[in-house]
Amino acid sequence: MPAHPKKKPVTTDEIQLVAFNKPFNVQSQFSGDITEQTLAHYLKIPNIYPAGRLDKDSEGLLLLTNFGPLQAQITEPKFKLEKTYWVLVEGVPSDEQINALIEGVQLKDGKTKPAVVNRITEPAMLWPRVPPVRVRKTVKDSWLEIKIREGKNRQVRRMTAHVGLPTLRLIRASIGPFVLNTLQPGQYRSIPLAEIPIRLLRKGKK
Repeated sequence: MPAHPKKKPVTTDEIQLVAFNKPFNVQSQFSGDITEQTLAHYLKIPNIYPAGRLDKDSEGLLLLTNFGPLQAQITEPKFKLEKTYWVLVEGVPSDEQINALIEGVQLKDGKTKPAVVNRITEPAMLWPRVPPVRVRKTVKDSWLEIKIREGKNRQVRRMTAHVGLPTLRLIRASIGPFVLNTLQPGQYRSIPLAEIPIRLLRKGKK
């Protein structure tokens, strides 16, 4: 679990929200084993903490903030902030497999809630992964866009595996109104207060 922002009062003018494009093989935390890359290798902004997490082997949008209520609004599933993922899967999804993902699949920790799932072409803004994805030349792969409003551990990967479509690459493209845009791996930008919906700054409000 990410550490919560310190309880020292933060005034409206001091609220920080940072959008970071987390590269593959980077931990979603500031500390870790000396042999691993962490957020500290890329972000030198004090007193900001991840709002949620992104697996080491996943890429894309990670939000960080110094404001507890904003962190909670982004992180906690009860606030139902939609997250969009671009997913490269092994195989060509059938209508049956797509419908199963949409309706929800039964995982060990419960059935997933309905999702929005669409077949897409490779996103135009996509960067080459380092190292490259290992694919089997004898098996086709496909891109899906999956939108969910919950946050089970490694949920998207487990969902696609459950229907027989192993995930080869996973990129988070957006969280609620916040999107990657043109951020390249390892880059970040500070999001102006004017771009943060007021409802996300209200403590404990859905």
